[in-house]
Amino acid sequence: MDASWFWPEGALALLMVGAFAFGAFKLKLPISIAMSLAAVLGALAGGFGVPLRHLVEGMFGYIDTILIIACAMIFMKTVQHIGLLDALAAWGIRRFRAVPLMLCVLVTFLVMLPGMLTGSSTAGCLTTGALVAPVLLRLGVSKTRAAAAIAMAAIYGMIAPPIDIPVMIIGGGIDMPYVGFALPLLLATIPLALFSSLWLLYPVLRKDGDVDAAGLEAELRRMERTPLSPRLFLPFGVLLVLMGGEQLFPGRFPSLGMPLQFLLASAAGLLSGVRCNPLEVATEAVRDALPVLGILMGVGMFIQVMTLTGVRGFVVVSALAIPAWLLYASIATTIPLFGAVSAFGAASVLGVPFVLALLGKDQILVASALALISGLGDLMPPTALAGIFAAQVTGEEDYFAVLRHCVVPGVATALWGIGMIVWANPLAALLR
Repeated sequence: MDASWFWPEGALALLMVGAFAFGAFKLKLPISIAMSLAAVLGALAGGFGVPLRHLVEGMFGYIDTILIIACAMIFMKTVQHIGLLDALAAWGIRRFRAVPLMLCVLVTFLVMLPGMLTGSSTAGCLTTGALVAPVLLRLGVSKTRAAAAIAMAAIYGMIAPPIDIPVMIIGGGIDMPYVGFALPLLLATIPLALFSSLWLLYPVLRKDGDVDAAGLEAELRRMERTPLSPRLFLPFGVLLVLMGGEQLFPGRFPSLGMPLQFLLASAAGLLSGVRCNPLEVATEAVRDALPVLGILMGVGMFIQVMTLTGVRGFVVVSALAIPAWLLYASIATTIPLFGAVSAFGAASVLGVPFVLALLGKDQILVASALALISGLGDLMPPTALAGIFAAQVTGEEDYFAVLRHCVVPGVATALWGIGMIVWANPLAALLR
């Protein structure tokens, strides 16, 4: 049944987005619940009743991504529980304390790592972000600057390979496999991550003025309760072999899939010499991942109903109709603003039509750039997941003060993403 018998597609799109915004911001419902209710309302307004089959199908539309996130979170919690993250951070801070430039790079990489493996900026803020936050404060970095640095690094980690959920979502919308994205995503994130850390941290660390030496030493000793040893790296070694072998020897090395690879690498943590309760680790990991997994299920239902009612086609056609001179400005503004709802939702609702509007350019570079810009949604109030959680781990109550420090890196990120789109074809030729 055509939705136009009930609501024109444009009005239906506004209804669904408005219902979601009302539920999330006014009623304070969880993002996943608000998105699910908006999907049901859209189906009702479109004349399809409550289409259970479509809702369930949409809910499991991102089941592969959900499994990857859950298993990757178990892996991160495993290496956290065996003490590897603490010991590695303490070693690096002692080693590079006198070299502020290298210390900035180390802190940024540590915060990026969980996001690179889980596809979630929240994981970066709440694991290694919480780990380095007290150290940065002891080194004289203000709460707002430290939180801003953690938030930006966590966002870049979410976009960096090997796990990039926004790219997976965009690829799923246009039937593009998640292959060949490693170098484009590194190009999208590494230069910006270095710029962000140098902008926010280096001026303070270089001065070396307000260092709490006694507090810093006590913090490092607490982190060194588990001595750094080669056995602690066993989970990462197993993961590297499993992922690298599949890439280097396709067809000859067993293709286990990312979820099983993460689980096997997590199991290797039991051989690290540090006692670890697997059930406790898995329970904590799934509990922390549930908000992100719920958002993905809600996004799937939302997109399924948009497709069912013709709203998705309307959005695609509208994006294709945007004049070329206005297209880039629309990408740089609408995707981050919609990301205030959900960076994953922005990638799905807006990322897919913008990729289709740019079919003349290399699709891998374009999708990578759009994913990068969608990551800025985690800085947009009122949700601002990265900003809020980064402020939380540093003890800063006013997360708007944190977001003010993120303005320059955020603008640089949007411009970098637009530049990647404009020169997508020449960049693709250089990277291949």
